[in-house]
Amino acid sequence: MNHINFRKLVTQKEVIDILTNLVNEMNSSFCIEDTGGKLIFGTDDKESVQKHPVKLLDEIVGWVIGSKKAETVAFLLSYLVQQQYEKKLLAHELLDKYQEIDLFHDIFTQISASLNPKEVAQLVLEEARKLIQFTTSAILLLNNNTNRLDILWEDVQNVCFENPLIKAQEIIDTIIKSGQGEIVNDVFSDPRFVDRQVNFHSFMCVPLITEKQVIGAIVLLSETPTTYSTQDLKLLTILALQTAVAIEKAVLYEQNCNALHVAQEQTQQLQRTLYELQQTQSQLIQSEKMSSLGQLVAGVAHEINNPVNYVVGNLKYAQKYTQDLLKVLHLYQQNYPQPVSEIKDFIQDLDLEFLKQDFTNLLSSMHLGIERIRQLALSLRNFSRLEREEMKPVDLHEGIDNTLLILQSRLKPNERHRGIEIIKKFGNLPLVDGYANQLNQVFMNLIANAIDAIEGQEKPGIINIYTELIAKNNFQQFIQENFQLKDLIKNYNSESELPICPSVVVVISDNGMGMDETVRSHLFEPFFTTKATSKGTGLGLSISHQIIEKHGGRLQCVSQAGKGTAFWIEIPIQQTTLKSLETSMTVLQKTY
Repeated sequence: MNHINFRKLVTQKEVIDILTNLVNEMNSSFCIEDTGGKLIFGTDDKESVQKHPVKLLDEIVGWVIGSKKAETVAFLLSYLVQQQYEKKLLAHELLDKYQEIDLFHDIFTQISASLNPKEVAQLVLEEARKLIQFTTSAILLLNNNTNRLDILWEDVQNVCFENPLIKAQEIIDTIIKSGQGEIVNDVFSDPRFVDRQVNFHSFMCVPLITEKQVIGAIVLLSETPTTYSTQDLKLLTILALQTAVAIEKAVLYEQNCNALHVAQEQTQQLQRTLYELQQTQSQLIQSEKMSSLGQLVAGVAHEINNPVNYVVGNLKYAQKYTQDLLKVLHLYQQNYPQPVSEIKDFIQDLDLEFLKQDFTNLLSSMHLGIERIRQLALSLRNFSRLEREEMKPVDLHEGIDNTLLILQSRLKPNERHRGIEIIKKFGNLPLVDGYANQLNQVFMNLIANAIDAIEGQEKPGIINIYTELIAKNNFQQFIQENFQLKDLIKNYNSESELPICPSVVVVISDNGMGMDETVRSHLFEPFFTTKATSKGTGLGLSISHQIIEKHGGRLQCVSQAGKGTAFWIEIPIQQTTLKSLETSMTVLQKTY
C-alpha cells in the first residue's frame, strides 16, 4: 500500500483554501471522506448520492461526495495526492543516495588510511557485505610474474563447497580481460559453467582497474539463488574503483618498504664488509710491521749473539789463566817469602791481596753480565721468530717470561713511576696449539698497556700474572681464590658462555688508573685509544682480540676507574678451527 496520509493532505491550510474557493465558484456543496467513511471536509449531505473516488496509482485513498461537479474536485485531489507521492519518493531516493554517498565516504576514508594491502582487502569485503548479499567473496590480484590471479583476501561464511574460485577462474579471467563487470544470477543456465560441478548459484565479478591497467578483481558468490541487480553491479563497481587505487597505493608502499629494507640490509652489509676490510688491512699492516720488526730484532739478536759467544768462550780461558797465574804467584810467595825490595814495594802499592780477590770477582761479574746478554738475545730471538703460519704447541710461560725480559727496563724505577713489581702465579699448564709469535704479540700489548696504566701514579705499581688450566667445575672457584674479578662472572650469563673446556686462562691485571665503562666498551675497536698519538695507534688491543678469537678463545676486560684493570685471556688447549683456517690465511697473505 502506498503510504500517503490523505487526511493530512486535505487538512492543510493551502488545500482547504482551494477547496473553499471551489465551493464558492461551483455554487455547489460537497464533502470529502477517507476510505473509512470519516468526514474530512465539508458537511455530511445525506441527499448527495454521487461518490467520486480520489485515486493514487489505481488505488482509492478517499472520496468526494456531491453532485456531478464534485468530480472535478476528485480529479484535483488525485493530482495533489500524486504530487505528494512523487515528492515522497524523491525524498526517499535522495535520502538513499545521501546514505550511500556517506557510506562510500566512510569506506573510502578507511581504506585510504591503510597502507597494508591485505587490510584494505579485508575492510572492503566487510563493507561490501553490508551492501550486497553473498556467501563467499574474494579480492584477487594479478601476479605479473606468473600472469595468474592470487588471492589477496578471502571472506567465507557458511562454506559448503571447496575452492569455488578455482571453478570460476576462467570466467574471472575473461571478465578481467574485458574490463567490464558481469552478473550471472543462475550459473546452472550459463553455458560457461556447464560440466564444472559448481556448488554456488549466483556470481558477480568486477575488475579492479587503475589508470594504467587491470590489477585484479572483486568476486562475490552466493550458494543460494540471489538476483543481483544492475544497482548491485554499480555499487560494486564504485567500490572497486576506490579499492583498486587504495590497493595499488598499499602495494607500492609495501614494495618501497621492502626495497628500503633491502637497501638498509645491503648498506649494513657494506658497512660490515668495509669494517672487516679496514680491520684486515690494519691487521695486515700491523703484521707486516711486526714481521719487519721481528726480522730487525732477530738480526740484532744474531749480531749480539756472535760477539757474546766469542767473549763467553774467551772468558772461560781467562778465568782458567787467572787461576793458573794466581797459583804461580802463590808458589813464588811460598818459595821466595822475601822478595827484593823493588818487588816488595810494588806489592805494597798494588795491594796484592785485594787485587787477587777482586780480580776473581771481576771475572765472575763479567761472566754473569755476558750470560744476561746471552739470555736477552735469546729472548729477542724467541720472541721475534717467524713461523710462516705454522701452528705448533706453544709454551705460554716461556712467551710471558720472554716478554717480561724484553720489558725489564720499563719495570725499573724511573721518573715516571717508583718501580713495578711483577707477581707471577703460574699454574701447571700444558702446551697449547697456536702461533707463538702472535700470542707473544698479545702478551707484549697487554703487559705494555699495564705499564702505561701504572706510570704517573704515586703508589707502587703491581702487575699480577696468573695462569691456570680450568674446567667448568673449577672456573668460579679459580676467580674467587686467585684474584678480585668477581665482576667477570657477570659476563657469563649462561652455561653456554662458560669457558671452552679444557682451556688455559691467562689473567694480566694491574693496580693502575683503570677506566670507566664508556672507555671499556670501546676498548677492542680499531683505532680507539686514550693515549697520545705518539704513544699508541689504537690497534694493539683490537689485533690482540682478533688473535685470541682466531685461536678459538676469548679476550675480555674488567676495569674500574681508580682501582685497576684486568685482562682475561682464554684459549682452548687443542684447536679445531685454526687448522681449517690455515689455508684461508695463507691465501689472504698471498693476496696482499
